Amino acid sequence: MSQEPTTSLTREMAQISRLSAGLVIDRIKSIELPTIDPLNLKRPMWAAAWSTLTHPHRVLAAQLDLTRRYLELMKYLGLRVVGQTVEPAASPGRGDRRFRSEAWDEKLIFDFLKQGYLLTADWLLENVDRMRELSADDRARIRFYTRQFADTLSPANFVLTNPEVLKRTREEKGLNLLRGFRMLLEDLQAGQGKLLISMTDKSAFEVGKNIATTPGSVVFQNRMMQLVQYAPTTKTAYQRPLLIIPPWINKFYILDLQPKNSFIKWAVDQGYTVFVISWVNPDEKLRYQRFEDYMHEGILEALDAIEKATGQREVNTIGYCIGGTLLAPTLAYMKEKGDDRIQSATFFTAQVDFADAGDLRVFIDEKQLTNLEKKISRRGFLEGESMAMTFNMLRANDLIWTFVVNNYLLGNSPPHFDLLYWNSDFTRLPEAMHTFYLRNMYLENRLVEPGGIEMGGVPIDLRTTDLPVYLQSSREDHIAPYPSVYKATGIYSGPVTFMLAGSGHIAGVINPPAAEKYGYWTNDDLPEDPEDWIQGAEYTTGSWWPHWHEWQKKYSGRRIPARQPGDRELEIIEPAPGSYVKQ
Repeated sequence: MSQEPTTSLTREMAQISRLSAGLVIDRIKSIELPTIDPLNLKRPMWAAAWSTLTHPHRVLAAQLDLTRRYLELMKYLGLRVVGQTVEPAASPGRGDRRFRSEAWDEKLIFDFLKQGYLLTADWLLENVDRMRELSADDRARIRFYTRQFADTLSPANFVLTNPEVLKRTREEKGLNLLRGFRMLLEDLQAGQGKLLISMTDKSAFEVGKNIATTPGSVVFQNRMMQLVQYAPTTKTAYQRPLLIIPPWINKFYILDLQPKNSFIKWAVDQGYTVFVISWVNPDEKLRYQRFEDYMHEGILEALDAIEKATGQREVNTIGYCIGGTLLAPTLAYMKEKGDDRIQSATFFTAQVDFADAGDLRVFIDEKQLTNLEKKISRRGFLEGESMAMTFNMLRANDLIWTFVVNNYLLGNSPPHFDLLYWNSDFTRLPEAMHTFYLRNMYLENRLVEPGGIEMGGVPIDLRTTDLPVYLQSSREDHIAPYPSVYKATGIYSGPVTFMLAGSGHIAGVINPPAAEKYGYWTNDDLPEDPEDWIQGAEYTTGSWWPHWHEWQKKYSGRRIPARQPGDRELEIIEPAPGSYVKQ
């Protein structure tokens, strides 16, 4: 054995020993009894078992179906052995990167493992879908966790059944597995016993240095947010400023990652005077901050500050995700108060009717919510890691297992990727706000009911919103599914434009024109069924940002000399992106 592998082996073993000892001590100190059935799976699983037992004909049909699938696989393998080219019995879905290596196809044994797994996983999920006598919520919960189970058992996730891992292990004589084990221990240590998988090299990015770098200034702040005004890049700007209300689940710079993919920079370059709310990362001192406090100390105080900063009373707004869910009742509140400062509203992947809110509803029922409320009450906030893991489970193959294989089995360092750096920059959620949001929106769907909730003592009726609205959704969005977002087209009473982008919750929004990726659908008609809307929609390749710009500029007023931060009443506090985003 050469000197270099021996040195690397010794170094890895020493680090593993040190990390293991520290983790064992930490876990002993933090041992607590687990909550019984925290996911509330007992009742739906019993219902699924009873459904199976009481439908023996369905069991027989399922067994025959599985036998047929495996016979097709055997036929494929037999024909391949004799050198014939034949269509596989099962193929990975579009975007499934687990089996992208040619090694899965080159050797018959790995091809068999891949196809056998794929057809069995599909068969499992289809059998759940056939349990029509179960409630939709129970069936969705069983299907979600069946998919998690199937994803876990993928042959790509194990050393002996992944050809890429076996090849690397032979080449490095197992050193890749030692590196992976050391990285696993480091991730456990970083998560204080919870596994927080490293998705990117965090040392490669620094907020304000090489990410979130669009020039601007913080011109206002309170305990809930900082207001960032961006410096113009054009000699003239539209008269009405643009206020962006980002989500406070994660941080605002998803809209300002790097110059090449920054929506904020692009909007500034089109001539908009852009203001963005940068929410505080709350601790226990803000545990009693309510959902409506994000309106009063967020949107409404931002509007006051913008008028002082620019002398312009009327503005346009964008609400992203939960920022859009906040913007919707704020518009109804302002309508009731006779406040017409907001002249148009754009919603990025934002839901207001949560009846069909997708897989996130799996985590929210009375029992799970009660358990979560008890957990949050201990510290006054929900740790960001908990919410991040929930979102990652919605796309487990892309956001969990891909990194398990890359980091822990192949022994590769995580890639340098700005989007994944942002995804790992967690934020906390205050107790009062988060429990109100989950209970009133996801569990009881009260926001869409006239008077279902109150904000500042005002019963909220979204139907009173009569200003121009632009709804953006994404076709592959797992967090805010487009049928759920589309429901808002039948709620607002003013002119509504609905646009459906390609890709998902993040990539569907962050799609700059220069990238020439994905595409989008438009249709002036708004039938009740979103599938009817898609059938009549026109598809356009590339970014949807220019389409939004053509819509937005109609409500932005004339061009005036561009404004600089600090021009009028508000003095500059600090350079963008500010200090709140770095907390």
